[in-house]
Amino acid sequence: MRKPAAGAALAVPAWAWLLLFFVAPVAMVVWFSFGYKPGIFGTHANDILSFDRYVEAVSPTFFATFQNTLWVGIIGTVLCFLIGAPVAYWMAFKVNPSRRGLLIALVLVPFWTNFLVRTIGWQVILAPEGWLSSLLQGIGVLDGPLALMYTRTAVVIGVVYNYLPLMILPLFVAFDRVGPALREASKDLGAGKWATFFRVTLPLSQPGIIAGVLLVFIPLMGDYITATVLGGAQGNMVGQLVASQFQTAQNWALGSAMAVLLMLVIMLTIGIAAVLIWLVTLPFRTRNRLVLGTPEGQTATDASAKTPVEVLS
Repeated sequence: MRKPAAGAALAVPAWAWLLLFFVAPVAMVVWFSFGYKPGIFGTHANDILSFDRYVEAVSPTFFATFQNTLWVGIIGTVLCFLIGAPVAYWMAFKVNPSRRGLLIALVLVPFWTNFLVRTIGWQVILAPEGWLSSLLQGIGVLDGPLALMYTRTAVVIGVVYNYLPLMILPLFVAFDRVGPALREASKDLGAGKWATFFRVTLPLSQPGIIAGVLLVFIPLMGDYITATVLGGAQGNMVGQLVASQFQTAQNWALGSAMAVLLMLVIMLTIGIAAVLIWLVTLPFRTRNRLVLGTPEGQTATDASAKTPVEVLS
């Protein structure tokens, strides 16, 4: 019998990696956020601790940029789910199992190219003098050049393209684990395709949906490459402000305060979304709850008089 200590030792490398490359850098960022910029050539100093950088960070410019970032993050995540869910469902249930490996590889193909190169590719496509603009003008859809570059819409298009595979893969795994047996059982009990999807497939795929949403929303909120290449001034995001404070202004304290605020807002947004989803789905979970034995306040004779459907509902 394997000893618990031996099993726990297998997790030591992962915990060491997590502490060294995640916990320690985040702790340093939090520590720097309480400091200040000591001079023109200095980056940070922590001999005097205060919340002044947080007050400085919450400026009208930062607030407006944060609103834009939150809008892009939510819209981008929703679009990734709306596009990725049908694709993952099709791959899991409609495609021959022998071809799924090829389709998964095709989903991963964009990751074989550098993130910046993929984003610049969209700059070429969306440019006013690009081939898409010429095509749309040639078929009469547009009267003038395409005006999408350096707008918030261009940023949304870019982030959906860049993060869509991170939504498709968890959803595919979740749908694939449902298996055909449960769906066939649902159909045998009289449920249609839509009822089977919403009452069997979708609830059982909830872990994959949560994983996909988190994998897309969290990095999307901190993305600054897509906003820099495609957004310009209209598509400015918080990640750009943080990067500029570290790289250009050399004000690590203010940049750290902005980064900490961004992390707090991401956690707050996820918490609010989780509570809202829990409240919305509560009536459905209560209605479909399985009751074993005699319900409280009811005799065995009364319970035996009810049909199985009445007991389940």
